[in-house]
Amino acid sequence: MSGGLVTVIREAVRFGCAVAVSGLALVSCTSGGGEPSQSRSAKKAGATMSAGPSTTAVVDIDPAALPTTRAQAAALIRDVMPDPSAFGPGAVPRSPYESDPRRRPVLGDDCVWHQQALPKDVLATSTRSYEIPARGAKGPLRLSAVVTVHRDAEQADWENAEVLEEMMRCPEQRLRSDEVLTSLNDVPNSLGDSGNAYADDVLTELGSYTSAEVGGPHEYLWGQTRIGQFTLAVSAKGSKGWSRADLFERLRDPHAGMRAQLKAAIERDTPKPGGSTKGDGR
Repeated sequence: MSGGLVTVIREAVRFGCAVAVSGLALVSCTSGGGEPSQSRSAKKAGATMSAGPSTTAVVDIDPAALPTTRAQAAALIRDVMPDPSAFGPGAVPRSPYESDPRRRPVLGDDCVWHQQALPKDVLATSTRSYEIPARGAKGPLRLSAVVTVHRDAEQADWENAEVLEEMMRCPEQRLRSDEVLTSLNDVPNSLGDSGNAYADDVLTELGSYTSAEVGGPHEYLWGQTRIGQFTLAVSAKGSKGWSRADLFERLRDPHAGMRAQLKAAIERDTPKPGGSTKGDGR
């Protein structure tokens, strides 16, 4: 195995998820069970995810805690979304900080992303944008976090399946008129596969990012986990001076923190020894 592939594997271990490079599945793993150290119908093209109705074995869900209205879903999303500080030193909000809650990005047949009204199966979704401004020898690093609440786990499962179809259909994707992703590779990893014990499904996407502002190609990284009817994603678009290892490092903790916040919000209160529960602070 070449030194470059060894490096990718080491970075993936730190990020805690599956990785593909040049179409080859290299590694799937977790990072400490997924806890922090301090958007997308189609065929699954050989993926192991279940297409049918599914529940989560990751969390002992309290049915009463699950959102059933758009307002409840939006409130939960606000609780799960990371603040800029979660992405490490220097991270700040980028304008616009939050997306239009009535719309979401969709990849068209022309492989260009555009905004579309929320479908009926989505209760709520939100994207926050962050940035680490250019400094010294490093250009700006563009970061994002996305939380989507579907009406059921099956629809969330299909969202993950769409990502795989999109990569095969459009290995080159245009984000805006002056931004493009190329050489995209995706790999899915289901609960119980290769050490994944923290999400029903995990997806990782690696590729290259080019824009009129920062040039390129530069490193691009996107990761998404599904827990029941929820999908949680983070991404990083690199520029001069930012390595792939840097992107893994910046995304690992906020992604794990989102999972922890979601689990805390929907988990059943389980009595602990001495009669305490998850919510009493003991």
